[in-house]
Amino acid sequence: MRLSRSRRLMAIALTAIAAVTLPSYGHAEDKLLTEAVQFNGTILYLSTKVPGLIFGAVRNGETALAGFGKIADGSEKVPDGDTMFRIASVSKVFCGSVLSSLAIDGKVQLTDRLQDRLGWDVTLPEKDGRALRLIDLAAQASGLPREVPVAEALPSDPFSTNTKEAQIAALKDNPLLFAPGTAVLYSNFGYDLLGAALANVSGKPYAEVLRERVLDPLGMKDTVFNPRPEDEPRLMQGHNFDGSAMPIVPTSTAMECAGGLYSTAADLLRWMNWHVDNKPSAADAEFRLVNHAAFLYRDGLASVVGLDDGGPMDAMGLGWVIMLPNEHRPLILQKSGGLQGMFLYVAIAPTRGVGAFFVMNEFNAAGFMAGVKMTNDIVAEIAPR
Repeated sequence: MRLSRSRRLMAIALTAIAAVTLPSYGHAEDKLLTEAVQFNGTILYLSTKVPGLIFGAVRNGETALAGFGKIADGSEKVPDGDTMFRIASVSKVFCGSVLSSLAIDGKVQLTDRLQDRLGWDVTLPEKDGRALRLIDLAAQASGLPREVPVAEALPSDPFSTNTKEAQIAALKDNPLLFAPGTAVLYSNFGYDLLGAALANVSGKPYAEVLRERVLDPLGMKDTVFNPRPEDEPRLMQGHNFDGSAMPIVPTSTAMECAGGLYSTAADLLRWMNWHVDNKPSAADAEFRLVNHAAFLYRDGLASVVGLDDGGPMDAMGLGWVIMLPNEHRPLILQKSGGLQGMFLYVAIAPTRGVGAFFVMNEFNAAGFMAGVKMTNDIVAEIAPR
């Protein structure tokens, strides 16, 4: 029997590298999903030549995962479902989930002014008669610059100077680049403030609110802001653009909402499966409805900056970048992240019950773009028609 070219390539690749596939958490194995993940992950790993890579997908409650390379320099361990890594700005989607939960419970309204929810002794800037609202922060329409201006920090603790005091000083200088709600600019600063506001509304630290409302209900026991001592042997080491290893560094409280989380592939797959559970009788249906809604459309915005790395942004949700259906590609909610030598991208199609993600442990711009395309493509390919 003759093998197709793609089958021959798959066979050769799988003998050259290690691949690990997760079972599907008690469900019957979806063999097509498993093969699609192994094949696409193999091609991505061979083409990018990054030190380590994880590629995974979910469909109708089932999961598949493939790990390639090594988790760290000098290690022989292949990445697997228990490997822990920074998810960087994908943390923003978790922050959006907290906002969804608080809004559903009536603790906040999405259109609440940040001034009324932040609880800090500072008068927040306005522009053209528009005040900052919670929805402006979540939809990246705040008008705030990308980063908080901070003093230089030690390489071993680079986020330590991003503090409440530094943020207040920046706000006093009226940093708004456009009137809130009129344009989109990717802003970690905005999400720093959103996390502080959600903590103030809840009367407890943001990390505790996230744990109670999102992580614990989903059983995400390995999703944390700072790795625990016992996590050290399974930490994935990031690498800079030149291939040099980057250190594991602390997460400051001020940046938790914007980009502070570590997680594992197993936790992310569990989380993704929750998001794509589109059965009418599914628990938390209202939570998902709010969390997946589009709140700000590209049409009519003055400009869009920093939101098209995963594909053209058509609308913004509560942390999610939303791409409307296009030819064979379904509606996709996606989010990317990059920090300390890690690139990550998650794409889900809630209306089709599928999703996929990858993480690579090297800053590799071409590799990231290849991973984004492959992730979007596999979501389209495995989505039920």
